[in-house]
Amino acid sequence: MSIRVGEVIAVHGTKLILKIDEQSSKETLFYEGEKYKGVSIREFLSIQRGFRDIVCMVEGEFLDESRTEMHEGRQSFVRKVEARPIGYFDSAGFTQGIKYLPMIQDPAYLLPEEKIRSIFDRNADSDFRIGSMLKEEITVGLPWKRLFNSHIGVFGNTGSGKSNTLAKLYTVLFDQKLPLITGKSRFIILDFNGEYGGEQLVAAGHKTVYQLSTQANPDLNDPTSRFPLAPEEFWQLETMSLLFQATTNTQRPFLNRVIAGWERYGAIPGSLTNYAKSMFQRSFCAGEVKPATLDLMRTVARRMGNQQVVDLLADVTLYRNGRFNCRGVWIDPDGNNYDMHIAPTIGTLDSQGLDEFDQLVLRVNLQLISDLNAGYVQFEHIQPLLKRVESSLASLRKVLSVSNIPPGERLLTVISLRRCNNEVKKVLPLLFAKHYYNSHKEIVANPPDRTIHIIVDEAHNILSEQSARESETWKDYRLEQFEEIIKEGRKFGMFITIASQRPADISPTIVSQLHNFFIHRLVNDRDLYLIDNTISTLDALSRNLIPGLSQGCCVVTGTAFELPMVIQVDRLPSSKQPASEDVDLEKLWRDDLAVGAE
Repeated sequence: MSIRVGEVIAVHGTKLILKIDEQSSKETLFYEGEKYKGVSIREFLSIQRGFRDIVCMVEGEFLDESRTEMHEGRQSFVRKVEARPIGYFDSAGFTQGIKYLPMIQDPAYLLPEEKIRSIFDRNADSDFRIGSMLKEEITVGLPWKRLFNSHIGVFGNTGSGKSNTLAKLYTVLFDQKLPLITGKSRFIILDFNGEYGGEQLVAAGHKTVYQLSTQANPDLNDPTSRFPLAPEEFWQLETMSLLFQATTNTQRPFLNRVIAGWERYGAIPGSLTNYAKSMFQRSFCAGEVKPATLDLMRTVARRMGNQQVVDLLADVTLYRNGRFNCRGVWIDPDGNNYDMHIAPTIGTLDSQGLDEFDQLVLRVNLQLISDLNAGYVQFEHIQPLLKRVESSLASLRKVLSVSNIPPGERLLTVISLRRCNNEVKKVLPLLFAKHYYNSHKEIVANPPDRTIHIIVDEAHNILSEQSARESETWKDYRLEQFEEIIKEGRKFGMFITIASQRPADISPTIVSQLHNFFIHRLVNDRDLYLIDNTISTLDALSRNLIPGLSQGCCVVTGTAFELPMVIQVDRLPSSKQPASEDVDLEKLWRDDLAVGAE
């Protein structure tokens, strides 16, 4: 038996009214060696109905001022509480859900701590713990098998403890389950602020950190200064369209022709050089010369580093008769003057030693020369793509390498984008997500025999619908790709964890596909509205707690949990914490004063 604290006096559907005894208002009670919490908001009561104990959560409390009772010689108002059934205990243990309802005069009892613990961690690994329940102060385990087999959202305003929760979740996973997941799963962190480049999450032997930077030239001897892509992946329509924001109707078909040329001739030695020489001859000897081809040829010569050809083309002009003139010689369609005056210099062109990025610039310019001469395209439709290719490659060359050497297959891969410019921060995360998604989809069995987990910290940077710094077409394309991954990835064993301080900025489609949530303090009305209308497992009482949660405290809910929990997440040791701590101004200024005094 337990401590009897009252009885049911009204049942309105699933809303119960209980009359509560006076002594139940104490914060903590002890009975027969068991510890009990007194009756208060969010506490649990057991209502005995036959051989079953119906478990209820207290949601409200009030005094009935129309009724009074005598207690220990003094008159007092009747104390009542509102409660909601959440499940029941029977011979099989706790079962969540409303199946039985109490009746008037059924007695209510307090629940001991162990019974409360069994409500929340009955399907969990009791050792997988990241903190304790806030009000009950009970450490409960999390159902890690169901949790990491889902998409996860970690939300909270700056300073609410969001980063610590994200790091704690995966630190405990790697600490406890490393032998189980090694070789079976991979984890990739897209790290916008450089918070996970140190000793966080897992030992260095299981971790690869790519420190990407557009602010300085990469160290070619350091394989982690650039992210490696295979040539087949780089020369791919989806990748090119992604990197250079190609429009659907004109620029994607153009890029497709560029890639088709690489697929057909790219492996043949000297093919690019011969292609350039052929396009030069066709441009000079065309029946109707296109003026734009002259600038394109000059770009090709500069990229090949051939000053002799650059000087020759500098002396080429276009006259009113529609022919090219070079140093006083007209170049006619029959090709005789070209063979005599132009071809010997053009013959010195050589594409040997050019990397994939320079080869791309050459092929794009040469394909445009070919299309202009054939009348396939309008120059003004392709020129914006040409400019994006040339400007983007300056940054992409610093953060990407194209080689047949596969990246290291370590358990955890951290890709730090802290030192990258905004353009690269917008493009690369989607490229990496597609890189892992496509390669994983090709090799995984059905059902999946391995998993891959992408963790996007500060996800509002790339999944926001509010960004005004880019075109709607490009923003929609990026969101559609991530939406495809989050909607279809689960069947291939690919899961996404997103963390953000502004969940309302993230695509509602993406948020709606998340299965489990760790919600820290949120105070913005738009964020709270999204949470309220997206998460079906969040009850009204837990939702009302969100704006007032203390640092490190979060509401945990989702498909892996029978009931929402409010958990105070344990703080990680300083060496394991993400590099996201607030600056200690007192210490900073005190140290500066001490240095000045010396």
